[in-house]
Amino acid sequence: MTNILILGANGQLARNTTRYLLEHTDARLRLYLRRASRLKNPDTQRVEIVEGDVLDQDALRAATQGQDVIFASLVGAMTEQARSIVNAMHATGCRRLIFISSMGIYGEVPGERYRSVLDAYRDSAAVIEASDLDFTILRPGWFTTDKAVGYRLTQKGEPFLGHDVSLDSLSDLITTLALTPGLHVRGSLGVSRAD
Repeated sequence: MTNILILGANGQLARNTTRYLLEHTDARLRLYLRRASRLKNPDTQRVEIVEGDVLDQDALRAATQGQDVIFASLVGAMTEQARSIVNAMHATGCRRLIFISSMGIYGEVPGERYRSVLDAYRDSAAVIEASDLDFTILRPGWFTTDKAVGYRLTQKGEPFLGHDVSLDSLSDLITTLALTPGLHVRGSLGVSRAD
């Protein structure tokens, strides 16, 4: 059974992925967020809710202990959070990280110019890429709520195709990555709707 730590567990993608993992796998989940009272435990047999800040090294290290995979879907001080995650993973021996960034961080979206709003995403991705972890960075388009599962992947250095992707598609990809050792390790994947 895979143990998965979800950082930023109250975010839209994290909540959707929690549901998806519970419906489609037997994984055990540890949900980590700043205010635990904002989440109701969806399955007390398989889910543990932990209150903490990603920037609190002691709390994050404790939450990382015993986990096989970390899925991070964060906002805010992303570069500092990325450093904190890398440090906690080194301290606990956890190697597998799935990290959500954004399309456009490499200037890979045709017709779009790089904007400073992406700085935190680009800089945090650079921290992850410089680590020795078994990471996969996901650079999704805009989230949609349609229930279709289908997505197209582009590699770092390739033009990004499309501008949106369903939450269920992303959750399906995250689930596949979490449960398939070695898949897209040390990759940075653009994720958009399959047409």
